[in-house]
Amino acid sequence: MDKLIITGNGSVDGEVWVSGAKNAALPILCASLLADGPVIIGNLPHLQDITTTLELLGRMGVEPVMGEKLSIQLDGSQVTQCHAPYELVKKCVPPSWCWALCWPTLVKPMCRYLAGAPLVRARWIYIRGLEAMGAEIRVEAGYIRARVDGRLKGATIYFDTVTVTGTENLLMAATLADGKTVLENAAREPEIVDLAECLIKMGANISGQGTDTITIEGVEKLHGCEHDVMPDRIETGTFLIAAAMTGGRVKVKRTRADILDAVIAKLEEAGAEVTSGDDWIALDMHGKRPKAVNIRTAPYPAFPTDMQAQFVAMNAVAVGHSRVVETIFENRFMHVQELNRMGANIVLEGNTALIEGVEKLSGAPVMATDLRASASLVIAAMMAEGETLVDRIYHIDRGYECIEEKLQLLVRVFAVYPAKSCYESLHSNNDGPIR
Repeated sequence: MDKLIITGNGSVDGEVWVSGAKNAALPILCASLLADGPVIIGNLPHLQDITTTLELLGRMGVEPVMGEKLSIQLDGSQVTQCHAPYELVKKCVPPSWCWALCWPTLVKPMCRYLAGAPLVRARWIYIRGLEAMGAEIRVEAGYIRARVDGRLKGATIYFDTVTVTGTENLLMAATLADGKTVLENAAREPEIVDLAECLIKMGANISGQGTDTITIEGVEKLHGCEHDVMPDRIETGTFLIAAAMTGGRVKVKRTRADILDAVIAKLEEAGAEVTSGDDWIALDMHGKRPKAVNIRTAPYPAFPTDMQAQFVAMNAVAVGHSRVVETIFENRFMHVQELNRMGANIVLEGNTALIEGVEKLSGAPVMATDLRASASLVIAAMMAEGETLVDRIYHIDRGYECIEEKLQLLVRVFAVYPAKSCYESLHSNNDGPIR
């Protein structure tokens, strides 16, 4: 999908279901290779990054077996090689997941990890951690080559920067290491907890997940299991914000409120009435405009950076002034100039967006620059007057399963190009993303 044409000025009202979390599914797919038997993973989202990862697994010799209810079976004992080819890895976001694909085969004489993407500081953290566990690593011809004699050794590893993928990669590596590994200043995201719970089902000995100190007692082998991926908290938050900024109401099903405390608190501060049950969250604005709220992103359990763009869109039409500070990623305000094209009043000062809410946005041609920017522009267009064309919307397919059809369940304001639906794409035989 390249473009969305949205005729807005509508109010969200209805129910919608949430897919499995991509950021939990990707490491769990990699972790399945650690087991000596089949691992059945349920509630997988149909997204481009998932499709690419499954293709990478196929290149390594693992043939995925599709099951019912969005499940897939993988058998790590089928691995025949541990080379992640560049032409596939460059499609992955982030490419560091491909490093995790090779952990189970690190005991083989020579394993290759992609280094085609820039080796930013966080990835050097992975390398230092593996070296502390006894791996020999060198960069050569665009690849990182690693080997180890025997098993990896347990070690105490301190992250000088909180890193989600670093925590998950070394957590996986430590499960089969010889001895105890302690990860200090570890990331605490729910997706890390979900990965740890899957590994525990496989026979791993892990404690402390969800805190900043994770302890792993290495075991000799892991076995197969069944595990359902947790719901996507960012997709959940996006639907809640869509209702809040349009003065509407929504019931989001197949999700959890306990993984969205910071987001729900800010929505309530904006004037939303939020209720929840075991597997649903409901929001009702009672027809009112939201109140402006200040946001500062930080590692979990603080406010998530992946919800920043959506809250900027909401604040753009809120009553009052707000300040949004981005502390996690640089250059993550590229959606601001596009929102301003729609009539928003936002000024950037370094890593801070200063927003004066306006009563209405106007439809305009805009361009999506990344995944979360795509979502912010779509929900902004829902309440804008007139027609908005969102170009380069393909970014959104990386993180939202069938978002255009889900939103049509809530407010019928969409015309989609190309016309083929995501459910038709799901059953097609082309090489594009499974949606």
